[in-house]
Amino acid sequence: MRIVLFDIDGTLVLTGGTGQRALDGLFEERYGVADAFACVDPHGRTDRSIVRQMIEHHLARPADNAEIDAIIDAYLPRLADELTIAPGYRVMPGAAALVAELAARDDVVLGLATGNVERAARLKLGRAGMADYFAFGGFGCDDEDRAALTRAAVRRGRDRAAPDARAYVIGDTVLDVCAANAADARCLAVLTSGADPDALAREGAAAVIPTLDDRDAVLRFLDLVP
Repeated sequence: MRIVLFDIDGTLVLTGGTGQRALDGLFEERYGVADAFACVDPHGRTDRSIVRQMIEHHLARPADNAEIDAIIDAYLPRLADELTIAPGYRVMPGAAALVAELAARDDVVLGLATGNVERAARLKLGRAGMADYFAFGGFGCDDEDRAALTRAAVRRGRDRAAPDARAYVIGDTVLDVCAANAADARCLAVLTSGADPDALAREGAAAVIPTLDDRDAVLRFLDLVP
């Protein structure tokens, strides 16, 4: 059995800036701060760490967990609204077919390793009809640290598969690679978000491919080719 964990943003889908617009509107309404998201590099980061950074940068004070929880709760319906109208939303090349193929196999347990809180993750995948393929995962609501939530996903995958099941992560950022390595998982990096392939390799990506359209390369990486 293999545990295959997917990142979402930039790996499976691009949401056309829906999260940014939802948080920008919320921060302007709540704190009077316009374009609050501009201070953040979101690539590979968790929702909670993004909100924490926005508060600390713009309000020049620490953010407590209760405040972050309240912002995330208010963010989710805004995100849902943005996703229904986002013209820039798109599924990444090869992603839908690959996920469907892996989900149909009896030697693969399919999950997520994403910085999104779980509800946001399922909203983002729901528009593409992919949310139901993933029964478990590690999410930004599990931990603000990407490595910790990836370890949680691997642990949950092994509970479903076998204690010694091999774990794989498919992502698009250096933080995905580092988190996979910290969680004792091999990482396949895709270049769909413009990451430097040399940087991904230096951080320990086991393989780097342009897109998930290269089905054969993915299956070879997962040791699923007969």
